[in-house]
Amino acid sequence: MADITTDVLIIGTGPAGAASAALLSSYGIENMAVNRYRWLANTPRAHITNQRTMEVLRDMGREVEDEAYLFGTHQGLMGENIFCESLAGEEIGRMKAWGNHPLSRAAHQMASPTKMNDLPQTFMEPLLFKTACSRGTQARMSTEYLSHVQDAEGVTSTLRDRLSGKEVTVRSKYLIGADGGKSLVAEQLGLPFEGKMGVGGSMNILFRADLSRYVAHRPSVLYWVMQPGADVGGIGMGLVRMVRPWNEWLIVWGYDINAPEPEVTPEFATGVARQLIGDPDLDIELLSASTWTVNNYHATKISKGRVFCMGDAIHRHPPSNGLGSNTSIQDAFNLSWKLAMVLKGQAGERLLDSYDTERAPIAKQIVTRANQSIAETGPIFAALGMAEGVDPAQMQANLEARCDGTPEAEAQREAIRKAIAFKKYEFDAHGVEMNQRYRSDAVVTDGQVEPAFEMDADLYYQPTTWPGARLPHAWLYRRDTGAEISTLDLCGKGRFTLLTGLGGEAWIAAAGRVATDLGIEIATHVIGPRQDYVDHGGDWARISEIRDNGCLLVRPDQHVAWRATAMTDAPESDLFRVLRQVLAR
Repeated sequence: MADITTDVLIIGTGPAGAASAALLSSYGIENMAVNRYRWLANTPRAHITNQRTMEVLRDMGREVEDEAYLFGTHQGLMGENIFCESLAGEEIGRMKAWGNHPLSRAAHQMASPTKMNDLPQTFMEPLLFKTACSRGTQARMSTEYLSHVQDAEGVTSTLRDRLSGKEVTVRSKYLIGADGGKSLVAEQLGLPFEGKMGVGGSMNILFRADLSRYVAHRPSVLYWVMQPGADVGGIGMGLVRMVRPWNEWLIVWGYDINAPEPEVTPEFATGVARQLIGDPDLDIELLSASTWTVNNYHATKISKGRVFCMGDAIHRHPPSNGLGSNTSIQDAFNLSWKLAMVLKGQAGERLLDSYDTERAPIAKQIVTRANQSIAETGPIFAALGMAEGVDPAQMQANLEARCDGTPEAEAQREAIRKAIAFKKYEFDAHGVEMNQRYRSDAVVTDGQVEPAFEMDADLYYQPTTWPGARLPHAWLYRRDTGAEISTLDLCGKGRFTLLTGLGGEAWIAAAGRVATDLGIEIATHVIGPRQDYVDHGGDWARISEIRDNGCLLVRPDQHVAWRATAMTDAPESDLFRVLRQVLAR
């Protein structure tokens, strides 16, 4: 007999675990979340928060989205990535990042009702955790996972209370392993991985100092410092990251992964900070220092039976592109509605197989992209004459040569500009963030051909209603008040949604009958003149890729499940067929 029973046990309360708990509780599912530590994140390691993640928070409730904006640094202050010899020293170059180039800003505004921001993990985790607990999650801190055994009916997990040392057993129908980059759940589950752990070593130095005079006129999240001969980054590069403008900072520097892990004394950490900032007398409040490894590792299968892993447990990569917590929260969004519908008896268990089918390729994609972004820094070093193996004195001479009036220096300056501009694949990769398309049994294409990407799929988001893609955003208007509302706001909230236009009323009637037969909720909306939601600007008509009498069936995670470009001969039969497949009924 287990000590505790619950529907879903979640190991870990980081972005993936806390988001899962918040979503499951929002859907009315009993769940328990445990954390081996006494509290949440103690360092601001993840911070970039992209539009898709903000859409997940918006789906949890506008109060959740608004609180993220309240504590996040807004997009305008994320600014331009700066490359310099030190914060106080000479600037080498810069690029507009994180949607701040005018063209990129327009693309962001057209893509989503949300805004990108910089929300450190020390703020994101408490927001998600509070949302979960206030909606019903049972949470236990200082409780570590030891093991689990699963059978046909459920999972029995053994935990240890770290305060008393006593072991506790928890019986759940499903188990979520969101226990980070050293996941014991994934290890015991025997998930297959590809890649390599520990391909590089890095250290974080967290400190407070007022750097306004060096940065307020050129706001940025990241300041890249190029210092030949400096004891940072191996080849003379360190990173100064803004945590809170402009008085809390995080320095990242590398060490040889094949050498012993360095010991960072307060004196050493303070010296590194002063060196990169370029102010030998700077008053610094050192908060912490920690080491971590750069990984290139992802699971090729992310679940087995009744156990599902997510977040850093299945995708382990450097912070390049800012994909870590974003992908983790989106893992939770994909799985939680499926667990909820299975637990409510609205879907068959085979629906849960689609989590693996849909999210494992995403894990591979973002691990590959993040590591590729590190490699793409090489051309900057080459252009500056700071390639690995070059003597520090020669590096400095090469760096200064860019200021000459010679043809060689002109070519060097052009090479530097091009190398920095190419970093948009890391710092302005809107497509990586928004172009996810799912292919699984929980999506029905009926043979409709997937549209090709007309522009670079990493850099540019391409909206489409092809089944498997995220529903495109367009602003509609309430007939009663005239207020704006996004197409995404009509969907989600743990239920399916059917969107159609004038002439598509038969879809609405069919959806009502099918919902009753299947025992599920389907929200329905007719978009058009004199309807509750009006497309005054014509944006929805241009982007929906269906006729007015066609329909889109949208999943609870805002991805299109099925599309009829026009009215069919048997709308009720078609909807019934599609939903039976999607729900594995």
